[in-house]
Amino acid sequence: MAAGAGRLDVIATPIGNIGDLSPRARECLERATLVLAEDTRRTATLLAACGIARPLQSLHDHNEAGRVDALLERLRRGETLALVSDAGTPLLSDPGFILVRAVAAAGFEIRSIAGPSAVTAALAVAGLPTDRFVFEGFLPARPGERGAALARLAQETRTLVLFEAPHRIAATLQQLADAFGAERNAVLARELTKVHESVYRGTLAQLAARALADADLARGEITLVVAGAPHAAAGDAALLARALPLLLKSLPPARAAAIGAQLSGMPRAAAYEQALRLAREARGGGSGGDRRDSAAEEA
Repeated sequence: MAAGAGRLDVIATPIGNIGDLSPRARECLERATLVLAEDTRRTATLLAACGIARPLQSLHDHNEAGRVDALLERLRRGETLALVSDAGTPLLSDPGFILVRAVAAAGFEIRSIAGPSAVTAALAVAGLPTDRFVFEGFLPARPGERGAALARLAQETRTLVLFEAPHRIAATLQQLADAFGAERNAVLARELTKVHESVYRGTLAQLAARALADADLARGEITLVVAGAPHAAAGDAALLARALPLLLKSLPPARAAAIGAQLSGMPRAAAYEQALRLAREARGGGSGGDRRDSAAEEA
């Protein structure tokens, strides 16, 4: 550690309720030479509500790398920097990694001022296993990358914690039901610690249906907790994801699902749901063809 040098405090801030700001976090913010914030407007509002007046500087994905050298120079002068995100614990799907890595490599002290996190808050109320879990943050936005991620996670036995944007949550829940199976249990926590905090529980299929029927579910900050795959689960979700698009080029969904399930070892019901979804997307979102495909197979 650089003797007599400055320090970086990584400070967790409330995810909603301002009462969750710890006395230690408040003290560190009051003493900081400079507060580095993802969005200075949001952090200024927090500081004002707490009666704290400190200099602010933005630090986000687009400028973080370019600010590192100047910030290291401030640490060499003995200053104390405070790093916060818009809400919760910095670096968890938020900026700060580049700075923290550089500060550590330069030998300066880094302190964690622990506090709120949407990840642990959601796990605490979900009622799903928490002895082992994996935090995936936001799923990829591009369809191909998202499909690959879902195929990889389908056999993950640990509880999954995901973030999702409100405008994508209905589609994401349906995609999870298709990839993981409709009966996988999940919990959707929105607006945690805020006035309109809500927790929705059910299977992925039930939550997907509710997302379409309840506009409130798709509002605010969302954390999704999904039960892990059963340890005894057999099957290769990735193989099914690769096989179905090829089979659907020449077969109706029901037949493609039957062959895909046999090849991959995945449940036929889950394969059929996924096949219907892919067929519908290929037709541009129509639903009438699903019934015709199903009726044709039954006939």
